[in-house]
Amino acid sequence: MAIYDAIVIGVGGMGSAALYQMARRGMNVIGLDRYDIPNDMGSSHGISRIIRLTYHENPSYVPLLRRSYELWRQLENTADERLLISTGIVNAGKETSSVFQGSKESCETHNVPYEVMSGPEVNERFPGYQLPEDSVAVYQADGGFLLSERCIVANVNAALELGAEVHGREPAIFWRPTRAGVRVETHRSDYDARKLVIAAGAWSGEMESILKPIAIPERQVLGWFQPSRPELYRPDRFPVFSAEFEEGRYYGYPSYGIPGFKIGKYNHLRQQVSPDSMDRDAHPEDEMVLRGFTRRYMPLAAGPTLALKTCIFTNTPDEHFILDVHPGYPQVSIAAGFSGHGFKFGSVVGEIMADLAQEGDTRHDLSLFRLNRFDAVKSQ
Repeated sequence: MAIYDAIVIGVGGMGSAALYQMARRGMNVIGLDRYDIPNDMGSSHGISRIIRLTYHENPSYVPLLRRSYELWRQLENTADERLLISTGIVNAGKETSSVFQGSKESCETHNVPYEVMSGPEVNERFPGYQLPEDSVAVYQADGGFLLSERCIVANVNAALELGAEVHGREPAIFWRPTRAGVRVETHRSDYDARKLVIAAGAWSGEMESILKPIAIPERQVLGWFQPSRPELYRPDRFPVFSAEFEEGRYYGYPSYGIPGFKIGKYNHLRQQVSPDSMDRDAHPEDEMVLRGFTRRYMPLAAGPTLALKTCIFTNTPDEHFILDVHPGYPQVSIAAGFSGHGFKFGSVVGEIMADLAQEGDTRHDLSLFRLNRFDAVKSQ
């Protein structure tokens, strides 16, 4: 039986990048995914995912984002394909909102150029918006979106060209440590490797028990609506947005790939789910969560529904990522719990996972993402 340098469980947004980054270093790697590559069962489908330097969640993310932008551009050159569409980003809310205050703090902490605009100023510059008079926004020109499925395909194609092996429709059933490293069992075969990377998304808790209480899958719904003035919602006229108002925190995109304005609400209906039994149909109550916000703040985009799609967040208790070496098995690294804001980091997470697999450490600061911050892990 061949012994691989590394096995990657999950070939989605994070696993595909880890696979490519390890293959770039000459490692003999194999990726295993339970579904097609790409697929619409996890967290990375639906055409696009926002990328931004205005990181209201925590300024510590910004250095990782800068590296992420660099690596996405490198992947574009490798794939000879445009993967990152720049539109600018509007981070809007009341002046006291976490989206506005946190975005401003991240920019100031890391010398990211930005503008503060009133709601009416946003509406005048970008007429697809209709923000309230008492709202404010941080506008940052580097914001945009990634073509999520195409990014996965580009990572996998690049890895394959470097000799990696990828198996779709072959779920990992079980893994265990061995004297040589790890063994992963599937319904088709057993695979031995020196290192293991777990990047299984919503199935992370099934792959590693310590993740079960701290990487919780949540049902999410995305909507696409027909604008009455479609020209206002092209990428060159409508920046992506993150907005926090009394209805909650929403995010949205110009029309691209699927016709129409695209919108989602963070933590949609707060439905914790099993990824294997989740309701994957969208319903009228899902549509109304998205339509109500659109009608109020982007009324020219609130036309007939064009599409509704479900996907999955995998949330940690503090909504920060898990990027670490397994506390009991140093040959195992974990990328999990991306809490609805992880895809933009996929390229740099791939680099981090390659570092951990190859060296057991990384130059990137992972202090925010260590497993030992959770009591559930400390008690193991």
